[in-house]
Amino acid sequence: MMKHSVATLKNIAFEIRKDVLISLHEAGSGHLGASLGLSDIFTTLYFVFLKHNPKQPDWPERDRLVVSIGHVAPALYASLAHAGYFDRQELMTLRKLGSMLQGHPATAHNVPGLETTAGSLGQGLSIAVGMALSDKMDYKNRRVVSIHGDGELQEGSIWEAAMSAGHYKLNNLIAIVDRNRVQIDGKTEKVMRLEPLKSKWESFNWYVLECNGNNIPDIINTLEKANEVRNKPIVILANTKMGAGVKSIEKDHTWHGKPPQNQEQLNQFLNELEEAFNVQNG
Repeated sequence: MMKHSVATLKNIAFEIRKDVLISLHEAGSGHLGASLGLSDIFTTLYFVFLKHNPKQPDWPERDRLVVSIGHVAPALYASLAHAGYFDRQELMTLRKLGSMLQGHPATAHNVPGLETTAGSLGQGLSIAVGMALSDKMDYKNRRVVSIHGDGELQEGSIWEAAMSAGHYKLNNLIAIVDRNRVQIDGKTEKVMRLEPLKSKWESFNWYVLECNGNNIPDIINTLEKANEVRNKPIVILANTKMGAGVKSIEKDHTWHGKPPQNQEQLNQFLNELEEAFNVQNG
């Protein structure tokens, strides 16, 4: 499965986080916490796991990535840019009038590599199930991966889709849950308790895997295990830190939906990110 060394992948994730911070500061609004938290997962998907072609975004044999948690658009856009779908300078137009890179991703804006529009939470798994079922019916050998927030699992539509996927034994579907345990109003277990989360997915006939969503080798190993599953859809409960890489905001739900507040704070966050990267690779 490896296409790049772990060191190279860590560096890509680091650069994606930098672009998230800078583009959000430039925009003056947007969602920082989960975008930082998911950067390692996006890196692993685009540079290791997914079968895709930036020079031909509509390549019929490509795997499909459905980002249901649309407010992590800054990390998605940065990942697409680093993967070669468009120039990184385009990231500086995030959330600006006329830009293809709106606050929530929309196919109407013709973003290369974007599979679905995302806004209201809870819709992405149904879309992914439809894609995976269609591929099964057409005997297509490709995977569908969807990404969800853990707070998003409080939406009833998620569980309707989960029931369908289990019924149709969609082993070509992998759902990844960003299990950072916080949402915009606080801790998930206080807002609306999700545990026992593994048992819930298993009761809907899913194969459940868990990993450290901020550890690239662990993410790779878990995706390799997912490839071996037969006759069940797979869900990966990826334990992450909201704000991962910027120590002063890690696990802090108040950073769910705001950017660095000024140039001084941006510089602080970039310095923290650099320090964390150096420690990780020291």
